Amino acid sequence: MTGSEFFFALDLFGTLIFAITGAFRAVKHELDILGVLVLSVFTGVGGGILRDVILGAYPPAVFTNEIYFFLCIGGGLLVFFTASHIARWWNLVKIFDAVGLGVFAALGALKGYEYGLGPIGVIMMGTMTAVGGGVIRDILVSEIPAVLATDFYATAAALGALALWACQVAGLDSGVSMIVAAALTIVLRLLAMKFQVHLPRARKFTAPLKKRR
Repeated sequence: MTGSEFFFALDLFGTLIFAITGAFRAVKHELDILGVLVLSVFTGVGGGILRDVILGAYPPAVFTNEIYFFLCIGGGLLVFFTASHIARWWNLVKIFDAVGLGVFAALGALKGYEYGLGPIGVIMMGTMTAVGGGVIRDILVSEIPAVLATDFYATAAALGALALWACQVAGLDSGVSMIVAAALTIVLRLLAMKFQVHLPRARKFTAPLKKRR
């Protein structure tokens, strides 16, 4: 298996895992089978579509290889019919999700770099590819996107994307750069899960009462 085939396989794996997490969110909200499939598809490929639209890569990559959509639909159907069984392995799914996060962050960052973007653009493309589908998922079910409120998730993807940019600038091979970026993202995410790491959160405040004259 060549390097490109290996990363393509990881990309498909990440797509399937993200689709499964999206379908679980639909089950949580007791959506019908169409709702489950919609959330699984948008979670699985939404980030990549957003990235390609911003980069002007038409048609988006997922439309040139429909295996991505079939994987998302398969993941959605799997959850719809076997959610109670898969839930028992949820910790393992979260580990796989971290792997998908790392792969998507690396792939998105590399594509941004190949399109001539600077470090900020590369970080945005990597992060958007990794978390964009989850943001769309949460918006569709009227929730605050999880990446804005909880967990060291988008931050891990952003740091991984930055690592890819640094590796490319240093002249490393694209395959090596992707391995470094994906590995860093995965390790950071797993450590955050283990040690319950969160970014500082804004505190609620009570507006001062107006003084009576």
